[in-house]
Amino acid sequence: MDFNLMFAPLRKYADFNGRARRSEYWLFWLFSTVVSLILTFLGGLIFGAADPSNPFGGANLLSVIWSLGILIPSLAVGVRRLHDTDRSGWWLLIILVPLIGIIVLIIFFVLDGTPGTNKFGPDPKGRGPAEVFS
Repeated sequence: MDFNLMFAPLRKYADFNGRARRSEYWLFWLFSTVVSLILTFLGGLIFGAADPSNPFGGANLLSVIWSLGILIPSLAVGVRRLHDTDRSGWWLLIILVPLIGIIVLIIFFVLDGTPGTNKFGPDPKGRGPAEVFS
């Protein structure tokens, strides 16, 4: 497993073109979730317990700042992941449909990418036609 893929979305900060492998998407998701949890814990230590009436105060402050900082790379890697399954990035908007939207997106994100080149670019796994059909 190539853990450099964990940071690839940060290097491709606002690159909505091309394709992203499952490992790139899910390792970045894991990385950003772990950082968010750590920042929430540190925020609780630094600022004290969060005031329930203020969701942006206390323990959540650092996590909210982190989430805003990774918003663009998260959207970009999501679009590139959809491209790998030969779908438009506009499919991200399905998340606006309660419950069903997140389920559909998770299914799309766990599917293997289309083998070989598709309309969004070459296969990030490097599988050419000879390898796909062998």
